[in-house]
Amino acid sequence: MNGLLIVDDEAAIRHAFRKAFHAPDFAVQEAVNIQDALKALGQARPDVIVLDLNLPDAAGLDGFDRLKQRDARVPIILITGHGTTDLAIEAIKRGAYDYLLKPVEYSRLQDVVSRACASSRLMTVPALLSESNEVNDKMVGDALIGRCPSMQEVYKAIGRVASTDETVLILGESGTGKELIARAIYQHSQRKDKPFVAINCGAIPDSLIESELFGHEKGAFTGAERRRIGKFEQCTGGTLLLDEIGEMKVSAQVKLLRVLQERCFERVGGTDTIHVDVRVIAATNADLDRRMGAGQFRSDLYYRLNVFSIRVPPLRDRGDDLDLLTDYCIQRFAQEIKREVPIIPFETRLVLRKYHWPGNVRELQSVLKQAVLQMSGTVLLPEFLPALIGVPTFEEATSVSSFDWNRFIAERLESGSRDIYDECQTVMERQLLPRVLQHTGGNQLRAAELLGITRSTLRQKLRSLNITVERSNVISQEEPE
Repeated sequence: MNGLLIVDDEAAIRHAFRKAFHAPDFAVQEAVNIQDALKALGQARPDVIVLDLNLPDAAGLDGFDRLKQRDARVPIILITGHGTTDLAIEAIKRGAYDYLLKPVEYSRLQDVVSRACASSRLMTVPALLSESNEVNDKMVGDALIGRCPSMQEVYKAIGRVASTDETVLILGESGTGKELIARAIYQHSQRKDKPFVAINCGAIPDSLIESELFGHEKGAFTGAERRRIGKFEQCTGGTLLLDEIGEMKVSAQVKLLRVLQERCFERVGGTDTIHVDVRVIAATNADLDRRMGAGQFRSDLYYRLNVFSIRVPPLRDRGDDLDLLTDYCIQRFAQEIKREVPIIPFETRLVLRKYHWPGNVRELQSVLKQAVLQMSGTVLLPEFLPALIGVPTFEEATSVSSFDWNRFIAERLESGSRDIYDECQTVMERQLLPRVLQHTGGNQLRAAELLGITRSTLRQKLRSLNITVERSNVISQEEPE
């Protein structure tokens, strides 16, 4: 549930917010002046503050400054009349999240509050999970989880660079958790009490990326009806994550290079030099060497960004981390939908292990969430996994043609399993029983004789392994009942 603090002396505005934002998604607190707002902020930290600039006990930006001084990480959205937009713009320069003009447009309000809540979570929800890897009420959202050697190197790298102000370049495939690593660096840095702002360079049109980063002056281009404060200026003192930086157009790269070198820039259409103190973390899944060769990425910017780099391993190379991530995600999703945490049997884990995971952790989350929503009962069987994304069935995962016994046994030994015999027996029976039944045309009596077990034992095993038997049309012999 998102906490929203509304600071406005107009009862109608507060009433409108109560109607627009309510349980179970929001918990709304109200204050009619800055004094009450500071008391509320001290009692329970909200995720977002919505502040009217015209209050009886705060002139100009005094109220904003006092709230920002109490906790700089809480995004503050300003509500202002047309006559005080200059104050709102100045507040953005000092770190306000955004501002809205009265009368407030409902759709715009929802969008800004939603984005502000997401920004607040980036700053406050821990990116690194404790050693226990347990989910609790405070653990919402994603977390960096893993004990494999390559992830241990990632943790060491975070520890080495977090306390510095060096620029960091995070490299890795899509869905590996690059943003989580950026958040972990921020949360363990000396700037952890200042804002953390993330911007996806690939999601912003080329024509707007410079304005988004560096701001623009009124009349700088068609549609620039007022001055805009860019993310660099807004994030002064804090940390700025430039995600998908490989998608940034070359003209914006030139300005970014200057910011990294000289810590200054000009707004689009402006001549005043703006000095900023911002730590930059960049992330990309692109092959920057190839882009440099194609003239799409400046080599001088690459060298400036690559002072300290962290490479995130793909999920397929992380071994038993898959089980840790699976357990965490299943617990989290069950908690979100208020359902009993399902049991994940060995068969399901084996199917997940056999998949290549081109979408990495993000794809794993999607698959598991669909499975939890689709499942019935308390056991997450392989049949509940979505079929369209290419996850193999258990039969495919354990087929004779594809199954590697040496690798499987080595993995189970390395994982420290205490049920290797039963696990091997399950895989063996999954391979053996269908082949014998195929040989007998589906005749369970003959199959049981060949296996040296009773027909009731065979039927019990088929039920426990969820194997469906279809009699072949070429078999004329009927099984006696």
